[in-house]
Amino acid sequence: MNTLTFAEAHALAQRLQQEIARVVKGQRAVVDATLAALFAGGHVLLEGVPGLGKTLLVKALAQSFGGSFGRIQFTPDLMPADITGHTLFDARNGGFTTRRGPVFANLLLADEINRAPAKTQAALLEVMQEGQVTLDGEAHALPTPFLVLATQNPIEQEGTYALPEAQLDRFLLKVLIDYPSLQEEQQLVAWATSGRSGDRLDVSAVQRVASAEELLAAQAVTANLLIDDSVLDYAVRIARATRDWPGISVGAGPRGAIGLVRAARGRALISGHDHVLPDDVKAVAPAALRHRLLLAPEAEIEGLTVEALIATILERVDAPRQ
Repeated sequence: MNTLTFAEAHALAQRLQQEIARVVKGQRAVVDATLAALFAGGHVLLEGVPGLGKTLLVKALAQSFGGSFGRIQFTPDLMPADITGHTLFDARNGGFTTRRGPVFANLLLADEINRAPAKTQAALLEVMQEGQVTLDGEAHALPTPFLVLATQNPIEQEGTYALPEAQLDRFLLKVLIDYPSLQEEQQLVAWATSGRSGDRLDVSAVQRVASAEELLAAQAVTANLLIDDSVLDYAVRIARATRDWPGISVGAGPRGAIGLVRAARGRALISGHDHVLPDDVKAVAPAALRHRLLLAPEAEIEGLTVEALIATILERVDAPRQ
């Protein structure tokens, strides 16, 4: 396995940012959050309306390190075997043949995951947790690195199956993807309509600047970034504060605190810190916690939001002084 120094891993992160920016215009925060999750070895739940470049982001990221890309459009009739694969009897040779599903890819876009029934959602989330698929009693390891970007559409709820909180907890980050700014959208429209016809997503401008082995080495660097005890304590205090905060009926569990620290390490690598800062923890806290909290009914009646409550918690929980 390759090994990288911190400086080499940070330079790799910068190269990935630059290559993705060739085709993904704007959405810098979403790109950085996705890369932070990738370096931290976690998965991302993206919430946003269609047409904001989610598929383009995943294809561009796969192209940047020569990884494989898979996409599953979740529908009410999607079965677990449609994701993981299956074995079938081949009459020609009198034996069973294994057909692997689309989950066998480095990067998987699970589009509108909340449109599939719970059994199918659970199949994907189990794969995310275990990193392998069992077909006919035989375990098949997924390629590494392995990152799932699952999407949810926040405006069309008819015919959807909400993800249970226990399953939401499996995602390292929940990232909200919004419309680009006016300037970013102007650049996007100019790029997408200049000499191009049709709606096919073109990522040919993205150069391969890393390998899967280098990404695994960067993940190892990220996992070993230094974090001072006081910063670790800060992350834990933030997670614990959600458990008895007015307006929150269910707060983040220990997995939330773990996710907060892992994501903060990913951000530190991208930002060029060889150790985790309190600002890294604070920056990733909304994405690391928002899907792990449940609003109390009275808070919903008052019009409070999870975002506002997390912001208040971050204001009230004292950060360590460096």
